[in-house]
Amino acid sequence: MHPPPPLAAAMDFSQNSLFGYMEDLQELTIIERPVRRSLKTPEEIERLTVDEDLSDIERAVYLLSAGQDIQGTSVIANLPFLMRQNPAETLRRVLPKVREALHVAGVEMQLTAAVSFLTILQEESVSIHTYAHSFLQVILLHLEHRDAGVSNAWLETLLSVIDVLPKETLRHEILNPLVSKAQLSQTVQSRLVSCKILGKLTNKFDAHAIKREILPLVKSLCQDVEYEVRSCMCRQLENIAQGIGTELTKSVVLPELIELSRDEGSSVRLAAFETLVNLLDIFDTDDRSQTILPLVKSFCEKSFKADESILISLSFHLGKLCHGLYGIFTPDQHLRFLEFYKKLCTLGLQQENGHNENQISPQILEQEKKYISVRKNCAYNFPAMIVFVDPKNFHMELYSTFFCLCHDPEVPVRYTIAICFYEVSKLLNSGVYLIHKELITLLQDESLEVLDALIDHLPEILELMSTGGESSVQENKLSSLPDLIPALTAAEQRAAASLKWRTHEKLLQKYACLPHVISSDQIYYRFLQRMFTIMMTNNVLPVQKAASRTLCIFLRYNRKQEQRHEVIQKLIEQLGQGKSYWNRLRFLDTCEFIIEIFSKSFFCKYFFLPAIELTHDPVANVRMKLCCLLPKVKSTLKIPADKHLLQQLEMCVRKLLCQEKDKDVLAIVKRTVLELDRMEMSMDAEQLEKEKQQNDGRPMSGKTFEKKRRDTKTPTTLPKSIPVSVPGTSPGTSSTSKEIKKSKLIRSQSFNNQAFHAKYGSLDKCASKTSAAAAYTPSVSGLAKTSMISLSDDSFRTRNASSAPSSFSSNTPLPGTSRGTGSSADPKSSGSKDTQPRKATLKSRKSNP
Repeated sequence: MHPPPPLAAAMDFSQNSLFGYMEDLQELTIIERPVRRSLKTPEEIERLTVDEDLSDIERAVYLLSAGQDIQGTSVIANLPFLMRQNPAETLRRVLPKVREALHVAGVEMQLTAAVSFLTILQEESVSIHTYAHSFLQVILLHLEHRDAGVSNAWLETLLSVIDVLPKETLRHEILNPLVSKAQLSQTVQSRLVSCKILGKLTNKFDAHAIKREILPLVKSLCQDVEYEVRSCMCRQLENIAQGIGTELTKSVVLPELIELSRDEGSSVRLAAFETLVNLLDIFDTDDRSQTILPLVKSFCEKSFKADESILISLSFHLGKLCHGLYGIFTPDQHLRFLEFYKKLCTLGLQQENGHNENQISPQILEQEKKYISVRKNCAYNFPAMIVFVDPKNFHMELYSTFFCLCHDPEVPVRYTIAICFYEVSKLLNSGVYLIHKELITLLQDESLEVLDALIDHLPEILELMSTGGESSVQENKLSSLPDLIPALTAAEQRAAASLKWRTHEKLLQKYACLPHVISSDQIYYRFLQRMFTIMMTNNVLPVQKAASRTLCIFLRYNRKQEQRHEVIQKLIEQLGQGKSYWNRLRFLDTCEFIIEIFSKSFFCKYFFLPAIELTHDPVANVRMKLCCLLPKVKSTLKIPADKHLLQQLEMCVRKLLCQEKDKDVLAIVKRTVLELDRMEMSMDAEQLEKEKQQNDGRPMSGKTFEKKRRDTKTPTTLPKSIPVSVPGTSPGTSSTSKEIKKSKLIRSQSFNNQAFHAKYGSLDKCASKTSAAAAYTPSVSGLAKTSMISLSDDSFRTRNASSAPSSFSSNTPLPGTSRGTGSSADPKSSGSKDTQPRKATLKSRKSNP
């Protein structure tokens, strides 16, 4: 050990050191100060304590009368609940106290009250008449609160109330007082509120009443001395025009808009321009060409000399403006307007010469942000500009602009053009090949936001690319776009390397469209192995599931048997029989997707036995997930073709019932067995008819069989009241249905007796101590007879059983479980692993009586 340092070295009492200690102590004091403030004294706790025996109404009255502000705010926030619980008492006792509290309330209580009043209106806790009588005056009283936020909150509540109030109430309570509130002698806040109320009232009165009572106030406010009031009233002219009709709009509103468009205030001119654009559909062709077009032309010419905010608004409304004025432009005006749009698309790019951002003034940075907004709005309006120039002229007029937008240095611009890419593709139709390179550019974009925006409509875009905009599908499937596959794979790898797993998940989901646009060989060699890798190595469950489902779709559209078998073999070996329990869980997810996407016979042929083998899995989570999947697994079976698979399923379930030790798994097993018991087996009518004819010894012609097939169609799910049999069938066929009904009866009886005991280690103990082994008796008589015989544990080997081989070599056939080809006595065809061990057991018993 080192000796302790000397005292002089350990403690430095110099002046600088002492100041450092004092600063540290001050910091500690600041840290502790909020803790001290949060503590309440006994007196404060006493004042905050309320008698628990008080009712909700009495407690609310007490807190509003004698409580603190925070308690009163809580009561007002709870006002909608009190109105639902006891509206009469709330209006009689609580609401008067609320009015008194609001007279001296702070901002928080005022905002809470505005929200609560609006909630009561929306919930319709009382009638409109009662609401107007009790709440309307309180709302009107606080409209002109000195705090702008509080005033706006009460105004929003009032505007919602106006929608439901009757005309007479509106006239007497709101419109008549508004005449005095809109005068110049009132405050600016009062006149601003009047503007918004007038815009709302026009939808509640007829045109004659609006002309007589509202329009004079509108004209007065449009000529107000304050530019804020003029701008606010200008933005309400759109609502007023919709309420008074076309004629009054042309004679009253349009002159006001023309005058406001020449206003000295830039915000007023901007409001007038936006209102004109929104009202273009109301005006006829003469008004557009003679009045509005000159205003728009003048506005565009002056926009570069004015504030950049005007350019932002102009670029945003450009598409609507082109649509509204379409057909009015002369060829020269059309060309000038198009050149104006192109100039906006590159605004600010000429000034970027690699300058250092640290040396730029804040004013220039703010200006560049506005320029970015302008270019972003131009990208948003690009589809409208294609319509403006005609898609046939795209290559000559707009392709260079589209190229610039796709290569813009700012992410928001590229993000917006990526969103519009699908609309652009639809408009170009047969000319979609012109933007192939831009699609590759956006797929390879360094920003995942751009990629995320593009892949929202990636399947539709690729379909248009593959068909060339025509309805008939070309056989070459994007052979003219060789860079597509590398771009798609690179995009997926960038998404996988990022932390944005939702983008990765979405991209994998969209890849499910690839079988429609590229060949199966390309998918097999470039995408399939990548899906396997994601399923086995990725750490995000939604991403793994997306890869699994996409892989199943790839497999569904692959018609080459060698490739199909190899994929199936990998799924079984690397996932179903994988060392990691996580991979085995993903195998069960894949089985669920296969049941959804493929036919029932396909699942039964390749995945039925490997799936139910997982009932022996050492991990409880795997067994639990399999139990949840068993009803879907059983739904793939058809009787009598798949009766040998049904035997395997029932044996596995019976083993779970008797040997499962995990209580959670056992609980799910019990619920699953009840669900399996309620399920009706699908009957194969054709197979039943064939068996009947074979048993009767009569040959059947093709026409007779087809007629019988049509006459004996059986639904996939039969009601319980109908026996699962075909009239006139042979004894062998009827015995099958009887055994099914008998097994259901035995199972239901066993469940009523609660004969489930998971503590027994083998089927021998379970059969000797309880009848639970018969709780899920197989439907086939042969298996039913042997089910109660003492079975050795060797009959349930997991990985080395003959039913599902643990591995597949290149020349090893896949599990043969095809329908109608197997027999329960043939272990190679049926997958039974109990026949030989049982025989050996019986022989040994006979030899050793």
